[in-house]
Amino acid sequence: MDRDLLIHLPVVLAVARRGGFAAAAADLGMSPSAVSHAVRAVEDRLEAPLFARTTRSVALTEAGRTFVADIAPAFDDIGEAVERLRAARGRVAGLLRLNAPRVALPIAITPVLAALSRRHPGLVVEVFSDDSLVDIIAGGFDAGVRLGGMIAQDMVAIRLTPPFKAVIAAAPSYLEVHGEPKAIADLAAHNCIGFRLLASGGLYAWEVLEKGEDMAVSVRGSVQVSDPTYARELALAGTGIAYVFEPFIRRDLQEGRLRWLLPESAIEEPGLFLYYPRRASRAPKLRAFIEVARDVLGADATANLQCER
Repeated sequence: MDRDLLIHLPVVLAVARRGGFAAAAADLGMSPSAVSHAVRAVEDRLEAPLFARTTRSVALTEAGRTFVADIAPAFDDIGEAVERLRAARGRVAGLLRLNAPRVALPIAITPVLAALSRRHPGLVVEVFSDDSLVDIIAGGFDAGVRLGGMIAQDMVAIRLTPPFKAVIAAAPSYLEVHGEPKAIADLAAHNCIGFRLLASGGLYAWEVLEKGEDMAVSVRGSVQVSDPTYARELALAGTGIAYVFEPFIRRDLQEGRLRWLLPESAIEEPGLFLYYPRRASRAPKLRAFIEVARDVLGADATANLQCER
């Protein structure tokens, strides 16, 4: 093995993962010029361009995609071997990269990370908040969090929460002025807080039950958001009616700040799951997260935590 080539390969992988020299440089603690020099050195040694560069973007060439796909698993194995050795000596360390929708953060991620940071202070967790369906492998993430029905079948899926309802809710201040809808059809006369899907650009149609049948309802209102957590804030302010997950507003419902409307129309979601490629299951940093989640989220929430499919 060419040693000069070998020392630069992690830089190539970082550029491929982050899609640019500046982002890779920030991750590696290097200057962008040093990253560019390292990539150029590898390309010169291989006598093949790995990246197509323009003034605005950096993308892998066909040869680059093949090369990165071939070497990435080997470097992952080396990193995991180092982590396992450290873990055997009682020290879990490294970088754990998670991809999760914003609504999952207060429900399942925040309480786990608070305990994880105390139990394993040497472990750094990077949480990328993203509501779209992403390829966690291509994005360089160790794991993701999504609703159960949104996870690819080739992933290991571990339950983080029990199933929960999708709730239509509003503040008493709104209902005092506008009245309370008595049926799904009544929503057409109300100010409903819309949710814009960033991936498709369309507006999300609320999924509800009508006489026991699933249906999607297109709603209208004066405000549309791309952050589902902001719908809660708008509802609390009396702006309109929101469609949110019940655990996210559970305390608001219990303390009367929001009221659950048309409860018989609420569909049940399968709950939030942690998912990751099977080869990552031995990584100490991921196992540490799972163990802390089991402890923090409680017996009811994690009854099926180890039921890996």
